[in-house]
Amino acid sequence: MSRSVTLAALIGAVALSCGTARAEPLFAFLAPAAPTQLAPQTAALAPADDEDQAPVDARLRRQIVNYSGHEAPGTIIVDTPNTYLYYVLGSGKAMRYGIGVGREGFTWSGVKTVERKTEWPDWYPPSEMLARQPYLPRMTAGGPGNPLGARAMYIAGTQYRIHGTNAPSTIGKQVSSGCIRLTNEDVIDLFDRVQIGAKVIVLPQTASAKSRQGSMAHAYAPALQSRAQATWETIRPSGRY
Repeated sequence: MSRSVTLAALIGAVALSCGTARAEPLFAFLAPAAPTQLAPQTAALAPADDEDQAPVDARLRRQIVNYSGHEAPGTIIVDTPNTYLYYVLGSGKAMRYGIGVGREGFTWSGVKTVERKTEWPDWYPPSEMLARQPYLPRMTAGGPGNPLGARAMYIAGTQYRIHGTNAPSTIGKQVSSGCIRLTNEDVIDLFDRVQIGAKVIVLPQTASAKSRQGSMAHAYAPALQSRAQATWETIRPSGRY
């Protein structure tokens, strides 16, 4: 079997688990500041599929945003309904990344920590995934064709990871079996910032369809910022994220 056929088969297996739903901002008090300048994608990280070579939606590009919460620098906040991940920088700022999240029925929430980190991780589908998709390979070695992408951060006490992807067109969608995925460029950037033991807050998928369809202009209106921040301050002390 040729290398191109093998790679196509692996990418096809990943595509079978992907959905199409999109989300818009909800926790709008995490307002965008000036976007950072990103280096162009390197050939080594480029996806093989033409569809996946399309640029990531502008709202999902990595950028520094204002952050008025109280979590310590180094904390990861996964805003599940809006497909954003925030890495708290301190001094009222956070780095925001576009992500892919669990499809319907596969989202989760809680407060965890980063247990370990791996570069170009091997992929071993969990038993639950193999039960649903028995055609999947039992192991895929790390590399550009691996569904975990360039980096993986393993979340303690779970089978979930924050990882890269060989299908960047799935960023901004509800696609996974519970893992949080970023583009390879973004996961490398996050990987280099995150420390073992870092706090990970995963927010629940609670936004209504109507709120997810709202425009950027409405999402960042001052009244909505105030209401969203008030909601956050209500749930944060409870620990029921």
